[in-house]
Amino acid sequence: MKKLGNEDGIALVTALMFTLICLGMVMALMQMLLLQTKSSGSLKNYRSSLEASYGGAELITREFIPGLFANYSTGIGPLMTAFGGTGVGKIDLIVNSASLKTKLNEPTANWGDLSRTLDPKDVPDLQFSLNGSGSTQFKVYAKIVDTVEGNSDTTGIDYLDSGAGVAGAGAGISPKHNPALFSIEVQGERSNNAKEKAQLSVLYAY
Repeated sequence: MKKLGNEDGIALVTALMFTLICLGMVMALMQMLLLQTKSSGSLKNYRSSLEASYGGAELITREFIPGLFANYSTGIGPLMTAFGGTGVGKIDLIVNSASLKTKLNEPTANWGDLSRTLDPKDVPDLQFSLNGSGSTQFKVYAKIVDTVEGNSDTTGIDYLDSGAGVAGAGAGISPKHNPALFSIEVQGERSNNAKEKAQLSVLYAY
């Protein structure tokens, strides 16, 4: 047997192998950077939708629902004028009036065929728009999915007894306060891209 000792071209082959390895490393780094950029963009979009959901939950629990407890019939008109018409708080508010009234005043067992699924966009009780940065708008959908009756006073009349001293005693016995509990699903999403969304589950006690 004759041993071959011709090593011509080995430097070229080695250089090509190193080039291929370096190219693979560069491609892997580029792919990682691309995925990181997409992930950062998705997280930013999610945070924007999440903030819209938080803002919607604040409006619903602090402005909308309390104004409807005392008298729904007289409260819904001013609410729609302020937030659904041409008022200073105009956000194109839409209310499923019959559904919302029942859910605020009746326990879940008495709702009949009203929607109680956990998807806020499935027959929402409330929906409105919130402005984001620039011309960006977010749609907010909300739905009460469960109501537990309580003994809270919803008339708006102050029945508190006059103050007594530390050792004083009231004239009667006050019942233990059990607040009414409402489970509310809220979803905020970008108006021009429904995939950018965030959903909150809110337990509201009144």
